[in-house]
Amino acid sequence: MNLEKVAFGFFIVLAMTLNFGFFIGDMGNPEFHHSYELYAAIVVNLIATVLKFGDRTQIGAIHLSTSLVADIQLIAAAVIWAIFGAMGDTPIATSTMVSIVSLSGGAFLANVTSVILLIIETIMLRR
Repeated sequence: MNLEKVAFGFFIVLAMTLNFGFFIGDMGNPEFHHSYELYAAIVVNLIATVLKFGDRTQIGAIHLSTSLVADIQLIAAAVIWAIFGAMGDTPIATSTMVSIVSLSGGAFLANVTSVILLIIETIMLRR
């Protein structure tokens, strides 16, 4: 068993599941979406991105592209949360929370694409 491939697959799947955990729930209700879960999704996505840098194949380039898309969308969601969540003692507006969760949904779709690519790459692997 190749430990590098295990770690690679682990972080790709963990990035997707953390993102899904943040994404699921009523879009406009901040009680369903915890900021720590968003930040955990960002950190794991960044780790997964770093692990994808060494692959020089075409499928590796697509892996990296999907990871960069997820990183950008999750970071944008965190920036929106930081800007609008730090404004006084008022809770986050529903429209702002919908924007944050929508960005997370786009990142989740990029993560799903990456996992599908990983599955295809694994199936095509010959011994």
